[in-house]
Amino acid sequence: MADVNSDTEIIEFAVARELEAYHFFLALAEKVASPHIRAVLHDLANEELEHKEKLRLELMKMGKVVPDTPKTTIPPHDYVISDTDEQLNMDYRDVLLLGMEKEEASFRTYVSLIPRVHDEGSREVLLALAEEEVRHKLRFQTEYDALLKQR
Repeated sequence: MADVNSDTEIIEFAVARELEAYHFFLALAEKVASPHIRAVLHDLANEELEHKEKLRLELMKMGKVVPDTPKTTIPPHDYVISDTDEQLNMDYRDVLLLGMEKEEASFRTYVSLIPRVHDEGSREVLLALAEEEVRHKLRFQTEYDALLKQR
């Protein structure tokens, strides 16, 4: 994790992580063949944007001017393993597993940031997002379990 110290830096770091996740899911959506899986990935990307907006609001409460675009961005092609692949052979099961993995990582990130924040409001936002990530992971887990029962 990046070396962040102030409450503002911590929230900015979290915003950047949500934006990275957004771009990752969009780039992945462009690589899959299935329209259904593409739609699921777009939904995931939109959820990441919602998280980013909650964090941006927290920065605004701190009096921080928050640009729409981050200071640094990673080009979308850096989010997918290979630009030479025409399509990735991901099925719905793979998307669910990826979603669980990403949500678990986001949860762990938020949990690790909470004790480092001094502002109670910011701590509550990070805790709420950590809880949301757990709910998202549970949603993926439920879908995954249902899929396994169908087989």
